[in-house]
Order: sequence, then structure tokens, then C-alpha cells
Amino acid sequence: MCEDNQTEVTVFLLLGFQGLYKYKIVLFIVFLLSYIVVLNGNLVLIVLVSTSDHLKIPMFIFLKHLAVADVLITTTIIPMMLDIILRDVKEVSVTSCMIQLYLFFIFGFVQCFLIVIMSYDRYLAICNPMRYNSIMVPHVCLKMIVGSWLFIFILSSEIIMVCQLQFCGLNYIDHFFCDFSPIVELSSSDTSILLLVDFVVSILVVFIPFFLILITYIIIFFTVLNISSNSGRKKAFSTCSSHLATVCAYYGTLITVYMAPSEESSFNTNKFRSLLYIVVTPMMNPIIYSLRNYEIKQSLKKSIANIQIHLKTK
Repeated sequence: MCEDNQTEVTVFLLLGFQGLYKYKIVLFIVFLLSYIVVLNGNLVLIVLVSTSDHLKIPMFIFLKHLAVADVLITTTIIPMMLDIILRDVKEVSVTSCMIQLYLFFIFGFVQCFLIVIMSYDRYLAICNPMRYNSIMVPHVCLKMIVGSWLFIFILSSEIIMVCQLQFCGLNYIDHFFCDFSPIVELSSSDTSILLLVDFVVSILVVFIPFFLILITYIIIFFTVLNISSNSGRKKAFSTCSSHLATVCAYYGTLITVYMAPSEESSFNTNKFRSLLYIVVTPMMNPIIYSLRNYEIKQSLKKSIANIQIHLKTK
């Protein structure tokens, strides 16, 4: 219960980008265009993989689900952020805030597992190619994908503990979305157990996947070095270069956001760091695979040619 001189908080006020109000039109245009690029790029990947028969292989199926997660996480955050930029401040109910945080957990965390699965796929393709087709069969790939989503749904249930927090008095969140840290800091409840649970969940969904990816690529690296011909090494490296770029982009942004030192006086800097994994990484993934992957480029050219032929025949 709140103290007598305090009122229970039923709504939060998201402050957005304080101090940048005079640039809000520029910010709105930049983030709107970024959102459009993210949607278009990832939806093109999803459509290509779903409709092109020669792209219906494990690596691209996993990529499609990664693109789905990218679309969902940006859609969870950016529309509200655009509204905040125009209004300067946005009032959000506690319930709506918790729903956004829960969705953010799910769509953000599942990317870690999908990237791990993709690294395992590359490990089999390079280090154990003779067994690749017998292991990465469609029903196994489906189990991996469904298992990742279900496991994340379960782990993200820590939101139940967040929903049980009590908020009294202050209701200002100096952010553009309902992030975990500012919500917990605002609570008047004892958050020690919640922070411990969050630490354990972070180990399970961030650090362990990263450790597995690191081991996988160390094995891949030494396997590629043992290939006798230069052309063979080049071909082997090219099969995992796009995924390696995705790993670097995803975990690079996480390290920048959560491990780089931050000053309390630089709230806007922390917000722009958060934009790295909410906007920049989802924008980069389609670009990485479109530029570096022959199959994606060929499917895209073929689809564009088919559209042009269809338009000419009308």
C-alpha cells in the first residue's frame, strides 16, 4: 500500500527525448523513414523466403523468423515513440506499459536463440557437411523454431513479478518506451528478488547463447583454416559471412547499450543507444543478407522481373 501522502500510480508519463523538442520534426521524419525501411526490408525477406522454392532451406527459414522478430520488436516500440515525439509527452496506462515490456522481452530475447540456431546450422554446413541434410530436416528445424518461441514465452513470464510492483507518487519515465530498468527504478516495492531473477534470465537468453555462438565460430574458424585450397576456404567463409555480420551487429549493439558506461546526466545518450537494437539492427539484417547472399539477390531480381512482366501484360 502507498503511504498516506502518496497516490498510487495508474498511468506513466513517457518523456521521450527531452531537450530535443526543437528537432522533433526532424526526429519524427528520420524515425518514420527508418521504420518504413525496417518494415519493407524485412517483409521483402519474409515474402522471398516464403514464396521462393530454392530459399526454403534451413538457413533462410531461420532468417525469415529473425525478420519476423525484427518487424515485431520495431512495431512494438516505434509507433509509440513517433507519437511521443509529436506530443512531447505521452500518458500510458500501467497495464499498457506492462504489455509493451512483455512484448519487448519476447521479440528481443527470441532473436538470441534464432541467431544461435543459425550458427549451429552454419557449423553443420561447414564442419559436418555429410550429415547436414540428415540432421537439418524440416521437422527438426520447425521444432527448433517453435521451441525457441515457447522457451522465450516462459522466460519472459518474469513480467508477472514486474506487474506485482507497486508505484507510488512519481510516474515520470525518462524514456521513449516502457523499458525494464526505468520501470523498476520507479517502483516503491522491494525489487531485489526481481533483479536477481532478471540477472538469471539475462544469463540464459543473452550470455549462454553468445558463449555457444563464440564456441561454434571458433570451431568453424579452425575448420576453414584446415581446408587446403584457397577457393575452398573462401567458399566456406562466404557461407557464414552474412550470419557472422548479423551476430556482430546484434551483440555489438547489446554490448554498446548495456556494458558501455553511462552517465546519469546523459539520458538522451542512453536512449539513442537503445535505438541501436530497436532500429539499427533490424534495418541492417536485410541489407546484410541482400548484399552478401547470392540466393537472396537472385530471388529478388527474379521477383522484380516477374512483377515487371506482370505489369507489362496488363
